[in-house]
Amino acid sequence: MNGFDYHRPETLEAAVAARAGAPDSAYLAGGMTLIPTLKQGLAEPSDVIDLAAVAGLAGIGLEVDRLTIGAMTRHADVAASAEVQRAIPALAYLASEIGDAQVRNRGTLGGSLANSDPAADYPAAVIALGARIVTDRRTMAADDYFKGLFETALEPGELIRAVEFPVPRRAAYRKFRHPASRYAVAGVFVAEIGEGIRVGVTGAGPCAFRWTALETALAGKPAPAAAETAPLDFRRFNADLHASAEYRAQLVRVMARRALANLAA
Repeated sequence: MNGFDYHRPETLEAAVAARAGAPDSAYLAGGMTLIPTLKQGLAEPSDVIDLAAVAGLAGIGLEVDRLTIGAMTRHADVAASAEVQRAIPALAYLASEIGDAQVRNRGTLGGSLANSDPAADYPAAVIALGARIVTDRRTMAADDYFKGLFETALEPGELIRAVEFPVPRRAAYRKFRHPASRYAVAGVFVAEIGEGIRVGVTGAGPCAFRWTALETALAGKPAPAAAETAPLDFRRFNADLHASAEYRAQLVRVMARRALANLAA
């Protein structure tokens, strides 16, 4: 690990200013990705800006039809939150399934979304729930946010402040997890909201995506059998020592069927 200048701002404005003053700098949220990357020499920022002390970036708020979670809110806090369990219990369950206890007590919602790991859990929920990502500059729809492998619509220096989740009628999440890392080899989040049922998939492709063909096949009804026959193009799916693209496609179908069965129940 090479040396860098360390900053610990206490306001959002100071954090953004520090980032703007050092173009090769990096934000530090929970550190679950950045710290291992630094140790492996895969990143060499000139400055690291720690967001832990920035006021207003953590917390959970529930209104009638919207759940807002601050970007620096830890996974463990999402899992344990009475507001999340009441409004979107599937999201609390998802958070409880991330990594191990150490990861859940350090990792953050905003850090996960900013990194956009293809096997991360939150992106599937953000997609399926039609969430909005609020940054220091704008608000983005989930459908416009994920662009590719570790690639998002965030501009250089742009900082996630919070995520706004519409409260669904019901939702469910199922994943086939890696036995060591607990990352999603394939994960499917389904949510029934005003426009019908939305389906978010993670772990299979370069980034999270909506399975629109299944949404069409469902026609607003949680029919698990639809997951067996809905078109699913796996030509760009991930293939590695853990699973081939074809196997991931089968896992997506199985996880979708299980999530829909849970939704129907």
